[in-house]
Amino acid sequence: MKVLTIGIYGFSEENFFESLKREGVQVLCDIRQRRGLRGKKYSFANANKLQLRLKELGIKYIHLKELAPTLEIRNIQKRKDKEKGILKRERRELDKEFKESYRKNVLEKISFSEFSEMVGLKNNAIICLLCVEKLPTACHRSIVAEWIKENAPQVEIKHILP
Repeated sequence: MKVLTIGIYGFSEENFFESLKREGVQVLCDIRQRRGLRGKKYSFANANKLQLRLKELGIKYIHLKELAPTLEIRNIQKRKDKEKGILKRERRELDKEFKESYRKNVLEKISFSEFSEMVGLKNNAIICLLCVEKLPTACHRSIVAEWIKENAPQVEIKHILP
């Protein structure tokens, strides 16, 4: 069983989709709150374009908005970044308070069994968690990956980097 994670920043459109194909991704789980990005560079990751391209590649798309951090939780990290003088795209890791709040207010409210069934984990599908940050340690997808590993220790976790 394998769960991958991928961010959008740092990838070109070609490299992003090539990475998904190379890893054999069968289900892409979009765990973003907002599924659009500004600018031409990352327009391939806007929901409609993304879903169209994934369909062409035979990759199932699921939007799991319930796994996105709430505005309140995102504001915790925003405040911590400001205190440290770090720009969002320069962040290398999430703050402890963000992680704790995310686990308590998001992950603890989700049934792992239902999640596993929905994404095909129980059927050994190769799934990939999608968000925007380049580094998994700077994104909530790493927390979701840890949660999966805690609930299914046999799952291999791999972070795809640009």
